[in-house]
Amino acid sequence: MLTAFSQTRPAGIELDGVGIVAILNKDTGSELLLQKQYRPPIDAVVIEVPAGLIDAGETPEQCAVRELKEETGYVGVAEQTSPVMYNDPGLCNTNLHMVHVQVDMSLPENKNPKPELEDNEFIECFTVPLNSLFGEMKKLEKEGYAIDARVGTLAEGIELAKKWRL
Repeated sequence: MLTAFSQTRPAGIELDGVGIVAILNKDTGSELLLQKQYRPPIDAVVIEVPAGLIDAGETPEQCAVRELKEETGYVGVAEQTSPVMYNDPGLCNTNLHMVHVQVDMSLPENKNPKPELEDNEFIECFTVPLNSLFGEMKKLEKEGYAIDARVGTLAEGIELAKKWRL
């Protein structure tokens, strides 16, 4: 029997990072904050949720709020955290928590957000109304963007909830 084992995190560290479901509460409705970011392994610009690696001693919620500010400039409040999820357990052991963060657009600091990107980060932020996420992802895929599984799964879940009136 052929087996393989490869770890992506240092020994003793249990969690890699967070994916951030950032909901921008606007007068016109709730929108999901997304990013466009080039990813060399697939040679494509990918539609993603903001995300990042957890620093030593940091909780997933602290990481989510910090990464949201760094990558997007928005200030939010972590409200809910998923169980640990594995990205692709058939290929690697990377894992994360999805953290739901509410962004109050009436706050002055969220009126004109300024990302604090590192020199090697090139991220474009945009928003999509939650109720049209599935259709927007299909449109973006037709335009040549790759859709990150976290975004696609979220879009599928919203679409199923609408269909089955959950």
